Amino acid sequence: MPITALPATLAADQHYGVDFHMHSTASDGALSPAALVALCAERGLSHIALTDHDTMAGVDEAEKAAREAGVGLLPGCEISTRWQGVGIHVVALMPNGLQGPLVEGLAQQRQARIERALVIAKRLEKMGLPDALAKARAHAGSERPLGRPDFARALVAEGVAKDWADAFKRYLGSGKKGDVKAQWPEVGQAVEWIVGSGGVAVIAHPLRYQLTRRKRGLLMDAFCEAGGQAVELVNGQQNPDATRDLARQLVERDLYASLGSDFHFPGSHAAPGSMSVVPRTAAPPVWCHPRLSALGAVG
Repeated sequence: MPITALPATLAADQHYGVDFHMHSTASDGALSPAALVALCAERGLSHIALTDHDTMAGVDEAEKAAREAGVGLLPGCEISTRWQGVGIHVVALMPNGLQGPLVEGLAQQRQARIERALVIAKRLEKMGLPDALAKARAHAGSERPLGRPDFARALVAEGVAKDWADAFKRYLGSGKKGDVKAQWPEVGQAVEWIVGSGGVAVIAHPLRYQLTRRKRGLLMDAFCEAGGQAVELVNGQQNPDATRDLARQLVERDLYASLGSDFHFPGSHAAPGSMSVVPRTAAPPVWCHPRLSALGAVG
């Protein structure tokens, strides 16, 4: 894995050519793992992670494509969890691949996703989308566990929602009928899976959870207590003031800073490597974590 010459610190207004949060057709992304890697190479990225929802099924294909493209690939996934009743996503960066307790953890997540899809389908059928499960499956294009984006595509295709944003705003977003999270483990459980398997646990997109600053700090405290090591300082497009404040919270807790776009499909607001500028901060970049720097990430 040819990860080289990344800086040991984060300076203001720099572009680092990295993206440690992206999705492929192994979960709810639109591009195959190989096509995603090709797009990243085309966009000039040198270091990426494939972080599909609750699965690492696309990593082998992505690794082969990354070797051919000369791109450093870090295996990973994004695990759905709960914290105080709030759905929280935790990115797992797994330098040694899928191993240890994460194997059983992802098996549990797969079953949880299957059960959750049944609940979502029943709820959406009551809200005007007949045969919701079959229609979402048709949009998934494979037998992988279904996610909310699959149901969003079905809602739009059937004219129940006018577009993707409307589908989430009215049916699938946080607090809506289609936002089912009862099956997910507590955040600490996911951190144990990741850390116990040789990986680095990262809180994904912390500014999206509509938490107050105090509650976000409490989430980070619980995450740290469980063994969590990093937080996405920048995920896609963010308010600069909020990002600087988030950086202060990371520094206060000695957390590493990760960067990602949360890319799912071409034409969306996110593209591989596309994200707000990184503020100057004393929080070390995630690639400096001992479990990742052993790969030769720091130049």
